[in-house]
Amino acid sequence: MCGIVGAVSRRDTVGVLVQGLQRLEYRGYDSCGLAIHTAAQVQDDGSGNSRSSLPPASLVRTRSTARVADLQQQIDTDHIRSGTGIAHTRWATHGAPAVHNAHPHFSHGRGAVTAQAVARVALVHNGIIENYEELRLRLQARGYVFVSQTDTEVIAHLVDALYDGDLFAAVLAATQQLYGAYAIAVMHKDEPHRVVGARSGSPLIVGVGTGPTEGEHFLASDAMALAGVTDQIIYLEEGDVVDLQMGKYWLTDAQGQAVTRPVRTVQAHSGAVELGPYRHYMQKEIFEQPRAIADTLEGVQSVMPELFEAVNLPPAGEGAYATFQAIDSVLMLACGTSYYSACTAKYWLEEMVGLPCQVEVASEYRYRTSVPHPQQLVVTISQSGETADTLAALRHAKSLGHTHTLTICNVATSAMVRECKLAYITHAGVEIGVASTKAFTTQLAALFLLTLALAQAKGRLSPEAEAQHLRDMRHLPKALGDVLALEPRIMAWAEAFAAKENALFLGRGLHYPIALEGALKLKEISYIHAEAYPAGELKHGPLALVTSAMPVVTVAPNDALLEKLKSNMQEVRARGGVLYVLADADSHITSTEGLNVIRMPEHYGPLSPLLHVVPLQLLAYHTALARGTDVDKPRNLAKSVTVE
Repeated sequence: MCGIVGAVSRRDTVGVLVQGLQRLEYRGYDSCGLAIHTAAQVQDDGSGNSRSSLPPASLVRTRSTARVADLQQQIDTDHIRSGTGIAHTRWATHGAPAVHNAHPHFSHGRGAVTAQAVARVALVHNGIIENYEELRLRLQARGYVFVSQTDTEVIAHLVDALYDGDLFAAVLAATQQLYGAYAIAVMHKDEPHRVVGARSGSPLIVGVGTGPTEGEHFLASDAMALAGVTDQIIYLEEGDVVDLQMGKYWLTDAQGQAVTRPVRTVQAHSGAVELGPYRHYMQKEIFEQPRAIADTLEGVQSVMPELFEAVNLPPAGEGAYATFQAIDSVLMLACGTSYYSACTAKYWLEEMVGLPCQVEVASEYRYRTSVPHPQQLVVTISQSGETADTLAALRHAKSLGHTHTLTICNVATSAMVRECKLAYITHAGVEIGVASTKAFTTQLAALFLLTLALAQAKGRLSPEAEAQHLRDMRHLPKALGDVLALEPRIMAWAEAFAAKENALFLGRGLHYPIALEGALKLKEISYIHAEAYPAGELKHGPLALVTSAMPVVTVAPNDALLEKLKSNMQEVRARGGVLYVLADADSHITSTEGLNVIRMPEHYGPLSPLLHVVPLQLLAYHTALARGTDVDKPRNLAKSVTVE
């Protein structure tokens, strides 16, 4: 969700900060802002817009509840230039989306905040401070006046209260009083070429300047923000505090002990966020799925040895094959769309491998008493690898004695990958749209490969079956392309759905999680209330909702449950319900009044969920388009959920 960018340089870096915010817009935000230090020297660019119009040795900020483009206009109008600054996009948690709640937050010291008051501390923050109310009361008792409803303002005042001439020492001391999740970047009026950052529970990276930018240093919550600025990245670890100055930087752990972290070369391609010929990123990403699946499967010619080599992440410890032989069950932890991919994989694992599989909503798992099982493989699934609830669930599982851990993730440099012994990296590419599409299908592909790998390790996969499954997987990009060709027919469905306020999705067995995912997509971006049920549960309650005003979407592959599903469909028709059915070509379901059928190009056996979910993505997209909602940035939602 929220985005952070910071810079320390002798040139004007305001453009770098704004560009970084633009590259983080996909994460979702409802306000944005920037603060600079006017005493940080900058080179005159010849435009005449020097810093002379700004107060000397001061902190200046500008904030907006509109888009980053509007923030840029304010910056241009006010001629804001500096070599040292911090910037932020905020997704509201504490306090409504309003300018006074937008970041950066200032501390003017004790006493009332007047027009003449001088800002001493500027701070931006991702995360949630759980003990902010206690800290707020303590600081108010000391004379600090709060002007926002945010938890973030507490940190700014706390740093000010602890400041004694050394910003790094003040930030380090402040972090030792914070409880919750945070990534912060802080400036002080008296130290013009200095930005201090810290992280706990929220991601933060350091960008090290090289070549023409040598001596400059940057902070960001995502390497994408620094694409084209530097590819030399340091990933801060839990509790790290970093001091950025001109020509130097250093890090300590949470106790203030000096530490070193590796500098990695990270190619964050800014071109990946170009929209191209598509109207929205979601549409672009739906149509990128054949390529994303092909990239995710690239190089896997057999389960043994290529897949085990792909799954293992050296030097993470014991290899995948040894781990897969040792485990006797699987625990999957995930949230949202990733949770539905795990629910799908449960069917594969239990049928094809014979291993018990437990799927947990990550945000619930660590808050209940669970029975530790050290021989269990813990699998986390996350597009970003920074999902706060899933990371916390992983750490909880490890604290209970679970040592066999594997993540399926789209970001090779993420915290999830670093904290698991094994990883399988999907290659969906950058996903901008908040409603996940290609990340979901690549997760399913990776989970099916995991199923094959476990079946191989457990002696449950014959060479003939392995070869057939891999042939089917290599055919997936072509099969997905054929499904995408159904778009015109799905657009006709969307016109009917756009006038509705409720919808029901039905599936059975392996395709029930796909119905769940279809309902989630529709509600996320069209704001139509949608629910999904196992079709056999209709008569246990949901049937009471069925009328002609409630469209019922049914995922109907030609599998062992098809005849049962047809009976459930008759229950809907008998109550005047209107059915929209995604059926395989040989399922013998024909369109009639009240029964709308789109035939899938081919039946795809256990891999059918990867094909059936694509029409549901298109249905959600075109319904949202017809309703005029913000497809890529749906209200109240964020792309990367880095807070609980």
